[in-house]
Order: sequence, then structure tokens, then C-alpha cells
Amino acid sequence: MSVCHCLACQQRTGSVFGVVARFPAALVSTRGESREYVRAGDEGSRATFHFCPVCGATVYYVSDAVDGAVMVPVGAFADPQFPGPTISVYEQRKHAWVTMPPDITHVA
Repeated sequence: MSVCHCLACQQRTGSVFGVVARFPAALVSTRGESREYVRAGDEGSRATFHFCPVCGATVYYVSDAVDGAVMVPVGAFADPQFPGPTISVYEQRKHAWVTMPPDITHVA
């Protein structure tokens, strides 16, 4: 579970951060149609986002920077009991009023 405060995640989600669950790609299967959007990260890696063609929600994405994983936005599960994050990244772009749990890994 990770929280990302980068500006691209803020824009993509329409919120102040993105929250995703990471799963081993070998254990994930998808079905149905999706639309893709590829974005280059700050350090040149590419992320391919898969969106629902009907509502536009991000269904999942894969990233060159996280080989062998599929990321699924936590909101897609619609489960308030879903586990919390273990890492918070791009905190230099975190909104000043946002507070992350102190016991997780914090990455500037």
C-alpha cells in the first residue's frame, strides 16, 4: 500500500494524493475493455494507466519503475476497511495540511 503526492497523481485523481495497492503481476488477471494513457515520470520511467472507457476511472496501472507489479487504486475496492499505507512518496509535493501516519516509511 502506498500513497503518492506527486503532481501527476494529484492531477490524475483530482485529489491531493493517489493511494494504490500493489499486487504481483503474475497473480493479476484483467478482463473487459480499458483505455491506456502512458506518462513519463520525473526520472524517465513510464507508467501505463488503464482507464474504464465508460466512466474514466483508473482501473489499474503498471510502471517500468516497479517491475512485476500491478497497481490498483484503493478507491476501486470501495472498502473502508482496506489496509492503510506502508509508504508515502514524493512528500516534498505533499499539501501542507495533509498528515501521514508517523509509523510508515516517508520518502521525500
